[in-house]
Amino acid sequence: MGKIPEKMLPPKDLWPEYLVPEEFADTPDELNLADFLLDRHVREGKGGNVAIKFMDQNVSYAQLQEMVNKFGNSLKDSGVESQDRVGIRLVNSIQALVAIFAIEKIGAVPVPTSPLWSGEEVAFVANNAEMKFFIVNAPLMPPVEQAKPNFKFGTKVIVIGGKADEVKAAGNMVYEEMLAAGSADLKATMLKGGDIGIMLYTSGTTGMPKGCVHFVRPIVIETKLVNKHVYKMKPGDVLGGAAPVSFAAGFGTFTLMPFEGGAAISLIPKFTPPEMLELIGKHKITILTGLPTGYRALMKFPKFKDYDTSSIRLYTSGGDALGSETLSAWQKLTGLPIWEGLGGTEMLHLVTSNTMNPEPMPDSIGKALPGVEVRVVDPEWNDCKPDQVGSMVLKGPSGSLYWKPYEDNEKLIKSQKKGVVNGWNQMGDAVYMKADGNIFFVSREDDMIKSSGYRIGPAEVEEAIEKHPAVAEAGVVGIPDPEKGQITKAFVVLKEGREGSDEFFEELKEFLKEHIAIYKLPRAIEYRSELPRTPTGKLLRRHLRPPK
Repeated sequence: MGKIPEKMLPPKDLWPEYLVPEEFADTPDELNLADFLLDRHVREGKGGNVAIKFMDQNVSYAQLQEMVNKFGNSLKDSGVESQDRVGIRLVNSIQALVAIFAIEKIGAVPVPTSPLWSGEEVAFVANNAEMKFFIVNAPLMPPVEQAKPNFKFGTKVIVIGGKADEVKAAGNMVYEEMLAAGSADLKATMLKGGDIGIMLYTSGTTGMPKGCVHFVRPIVIETKLVNKHVYKMKPGDVLGGAAPVSFAAGFGTFTLMPFEGGAAISLIPKFTPPEMLELIGKHKITILTGLPTGYRALMKFPKFKDYDTSSIRLYTSGGDALGSETLSAWQKLTGLPIWEGLGGTEMLHLVTSNTMNPEPMPDSIGKALPGVEVRVVDPEWNDCKPDQVGSMVLKGPSGSLYWKPYEDNEKLIKSQKKGVVNGWNQMGDAVYMKADGNIFFVSREDDMIKSSGYRIGPAEVEEAIEKHPAVAEAGVVGIPDPEKGQITKAFVVLKEGREGSDEFFEELKEFLKEHIAIYKLPRAIEYRSELPRTPTGKLLRRHLRPPK
């Protein structure tokens, strides 16, 4: 397909300002992601190093390269050209990494899609991205089959792990046959600085997912930056965690950062505390990354101490507020802290990290990474004073750039204007900054509860509720109130054996008075069997709010 038409991207005056940290200014303008992340290590004599640990299998860099070359050649033979978009809807597996690197090696654009998306969302993204191919695990096919009649650009589906005759009968292609048929010799297609390397889709508070475009050179620079200052991965390291590589957060963490440093990844198909703990010992994981909910689940697992976690040198977290109590409890349990940071789909990955401090600052998301500029501003764009809550805006190696902004009555042009102001990316996060540069997350601005003139961050209330011995999980949102503007409503999952009632709500409020200010107390409660979460376990508060 070649160069992307300009109409697919916002006008240049709405683009973010891309900052290149001085230490990475020598990053070339001609690049290929698979060459940088995979082939480079084989050329340097590290082909025998382990790249992927999956269950009982170890895959070396050279073995991965051979599979990538074979599948990449089959994609090319099937008509995939440079800058064509290829979707992936995959569980964590060796095949997922082969597919991603193969797409990248031939200069095409991988488009991760959430395994939880419905048929309607699948069809929208396939059409919005104008996918030429869509690579899907067989168990994740039902919504894709539902969506196929609505594909507008002739998107062909490649199925991994299905029965060949059934896959073909449904009009789809067989991954295993394509892998076997491809040549093992493939030269990387080099891309220019203005070429797209990855397209990540983010779900907003309303409507269909939005496509975020990331160019090849900024991807490489951001990857170098995060690995150097946060993970510090090198050959011999093994990164473990539960985030799906077919989801934006997992894609960045597991397919970019470890491979920049020539490290290995440990993939887990589905997170449970015993399986995760078993893999830590089995794969000798040195870095574990996850959401706070994952760490809390591990801490609650009664047999935690029965497993060997001595190989781990670093724990990291992001996505939701970690909280000082979780940090303290984890450090007491393991002897090591959890280093929290903040990133976003629009920014590709992390922009702040507590690793910028000698020791983790409790409740802080850390300081800006070197070369990233962060400001906290009020509604008039004046810089806030230290400790004053405002909006987080920043400039870094990557930035917000929406795909197809002119469609649907220029809906994403409006989002672009809101998301980027004079080159500054607006993260949509309410934060405050200390005089020393440490940043403290208060809430997503969409999640902030404004009640009787008070601004209430839901994470603080949720953490307090979860301290009650009868509570398993909690989610908090603001709901409309004619007198106060909004009131705080709690959604609570109780532990087995406890039942929700008016009496329990009164008990809970009395308990909470010991932990949070009275104006933050929930005024309404709803008991649930589970809370809505992303595939990575992040709480989806927008699904708890009443429809507008």
